[in-house]
Amino acid sequence: GRPARGRESPSEETAPDTGMEGMARALRIFLGDEETPAFEIVEPARRLRMVVDSDTCDAIRPFCCCAVLRGVSFEDPRVYKSFIDLQDKLHQNICRRRTLVAIGTHDLATLSPDFSYSAEPRDAVEFVPLTEETKAWTGRALLDHYKTAPECKHLKPYAPIIYDAPNYPVIRDAKKVVLSMPPIINGRHSRIQPHTKDVFIECTATDETKANVVCNTVVAMFSEYCGFRVEPVDVEYVKRGKTTRVETTPQLAPRTMTAALKDVRGVVGLGDAELPPAAACALAEKMQLAPATYDAATDEVTVAVPCMRSDILHAVDVAEDIGIAYGYNNIPETLPRTTTTGRPTRLNGFSDLLRDEVARAGYVEVLTHGLCRADEQFDKLRRSASEKAGAVVLSNPASEEFEIVRTSLLVGALKTLQCAKAQSIKEGLKLFEVSDVVKRDETADVGATNIRHLVATYTGATAGFEVIHGLLDRVMAVSAIAPDAAYASNSIKGYAAKTETATYTIEPVDDPTFFPGRCARVLLSRPGQPPRKPVGTFGVVHPEVLKNFEITYPTST
Repeated sequence: GRPARGRESPSEETAPDTGMEGMARALRIFLGDEETPAFEIVEPARRLRMVVDSDTCDAIRPFCCCAVLRGVSFEDPRVYKSFIDLQDKLHQNICRRRTLVAIGTHDLATLSPDFSYSAEPRDAVEFVPLTEETKAWTGRALLDHYKTAPECKHLKPYAPIIYDAPNYPVIRDAKKVVLSMPPIINGRHSRIQPHTKDVFIECTATDETKANVVCNTVVAMFSEYCGFRVEPVDVEYVKRGKTTRVETTPQLAPRTMTAALKDVRGVVGLGDAELPPAAACALAEKMQLAPATYDAATDEVTVAVPCMRSDILHAVDVAEDIGIAYGYNNIPETLPRTTTTGRPTRLNGFSDLLRDEVARAGYVEVLTHGLCRADEQFDKLRRSASEKAGAVVLSNPASEEFEIVRTSLLVGALKTLQCAKAQSIKEGLKLFEVSDVVKRDETADVGATNIRHLVATYTGATAGFEVIHGLLDRVMAVSAIAPDAAYASNSIKGYAAKTETATYTIEPVDDPTFFPGRCARVLLSRPGQPPRKPVGTFGVVHPEVLKNFEITYPTST
């Protein structure tokens, strides 16, 4: 037979995060032995409540999700092991080693609802952790213990997450018993034991979306031990003594997603006869995307995405699942209608050649972030405020470190120098980068244009202006751009530039990023076009700019 060309098992992408129960259930559904489960939200006589003190928690772990599973049995040791393994896998993957989400599971029978979640002074938190029998620890002392005790080495990587914080997050019940100190350890009082029947699940997080995904996954996997019946919990966020919002978790309602059948066939590589609408719906249901229906008027397949399939984000994910259910090895092989040979675009090919030449000149290539802070791009480079209007600004940046798309490569080079203080500059430190910058362009379809730039820096005991000047002449020479007669006459007697080729020259210019009187711009002339177009600038970096980036040696760029 032919070798496999892709994944052939159902939900293989999510299998590491759904545990034994999730994988076994996915296989049963794939084989037709079981239908996709429908989760039942069971309303208790009195819904449990988790009160989040936003005044203290916002600074460290602001979000929380909860759920209750009743009637679960852990008498089978395999069930308990699987329960712990699932939490460990989630912690290592989607929880990003507990930095985004931390899971706590507790024996509800040992607790007194309702619950509270707050951040308390680290030395005021005192409880018996899960790793101890009877000894109580304060928060900071416990983390010091975990950082050094060999028997607790599995908890050592998590201690730095909150170690330096003045307040540690703590979950307590109505009698002030500590359930857990997330994201580190649960309390011993509420530990899961073989006789545990009712499980209280809490997930604290720095990302609310991830918290819901993780909570839903734990509930979806282990609710099969209690008939897929789940009890919701109200999470009440309180700020300055007033309730700001109430979220009911877990959120198990399936999402609806549509995919054009024509696009599904195109992605998978099947024709109309090979993938009729009924077959597409049946294949989607084998992948737990049930129920699946087809609308002939719009030629679309509509599926219900269950809560544990957080990997389904786009219509192409639906197409991929249908392809997996169809079987990649069952897709007929066809020859492309056209034969093409791939090659770099002219710009990329030239950029690669340019990188080779600059590297031969002794420069080390760097690759820096395309996003940066606005103050780095303008204020630290001493640029005027009016230039900020030309930058592409992110509307909702994840961090202040990534506010705008860079308009110059110089910031990345200077930040690299800032982090390279241990490098010797005895022979001069040479760095370069060939990458794109982005500037706003109202004439472009997307409102912005990518422009390929070259930046090179020389840092040494002296400014090295002549080194950068020499690199400029070398770059122009290998690019077949000759110096014009006036520029070349400074060093070459009797030189006459060819009139049919592009030429360049330099002229002094004042630029706030560079030292006054030690800066020039490069002017390019092309035959038949308006002469002297500015294409670049080089010079000695201004001392104030160097100070802004904590660079102690003179630098030219």
